[in-house]
Amino acid sequence: MIHPTPYSTKPKVFIDPLFPLRNWINNLEVASRKAAHLICQVIPCCCPFERDITIMGRTLFHVPALCKLNPLYDEFVMLRLKALSYLTDICNEDVTHYIC
Repeated sequence: MIHPTPYSTKPKVFIDPLFPLRNWINNLEVASRKAAHLICQVIPCCCPFERDITIMGRTLFHVPALCKLNPLYDEFVMLRLKALSYLTDICNEDVTHYIC
């Protein structure tokens, strides 16, 4: 991809080494109930690392969500959304147990 900068006349070249993997994940289609359930079970709905560290009822510090550090985070969230949509729209299933 080429992104022009406002201060130079030469286009800046940005190479994304994860582009093939991003593209593959984005183009995955959920086509079976079993696959949709597996995707919803494997990809969590909220960050499992975010938590408060408490000792004797007193909060010492908060560990923020670390999932955004994953370079494929957005692709995984969209894949999980596709699976949830497939289960609700095509299979007419209740997916409330998959939502945090």
